[in-house]
Amino acid sequence: MPTDPLARFRRWFDEARRARIPLPEAMALATADRAGHPSVRFVLLKQADGRGFVFFTDARSRKGRELRDNPRASLALYWHAIGKQVRVEGRTEDVPAADVDRYWQTRPRESRLAALSSTQSARLSARAALLTGWRKFDRRYPGEGVPRPPYWRGFRLVPDTIEFWRHRDHRLHERELFVRTRRGWSRTLLQP
Repeated sequence: MPTDPLARFRRWFDEARRARIPLPEAMALATADRAGHPSVRFVLLKQADGRGFVFFTDARSRKGRELRDNPRASLALYWHAIGKQVRVEGRTEDVPAADVDRYWQTRPRESRLAALSSTQSARLSARAALLTGWRKFDRRYPGEGVPRPPYWRGFRLVPDTIEFWRHRDHRLHERELFVRTRRGWSRTLLQP
């Protein structure tokens, strides 16, 4: 029985891509503030390997502030078309600035301008103000050289647990839980 849940995740993720599922990298990210009030939203998975699951965001956003105050988080990916779901829980850590810079350069220019012109999660008086700011940065950086702001960061969720869920008839779904131990991963079956 395979005991590397990250290798299994990559196989399932590749299967979701081959199935042409729209945005197979869309994942629900749950965070909580210091008082334990939860919040969940969708972000895009940009890397998954033996070190964990990477996403990028504005560190000034609600999720960025919550991750700074409480680095525990969880995520879930669900691919209805192939009847599979993956849940991950663990702690987050910063991605090195060089990796964030490399990712920043892969973003479309317009998205980089949007990151400069938006204070993510802050109140907005009117959409026109946001668009005015975007146009200002569009004029300031006419080429591809849109600089990465220091608040645009990467986070890696380092998993403590990974659960694999597979749809089965009569709601008798298959669930496998992998828990990280000092000796590697331990595997347990869960009832549906």
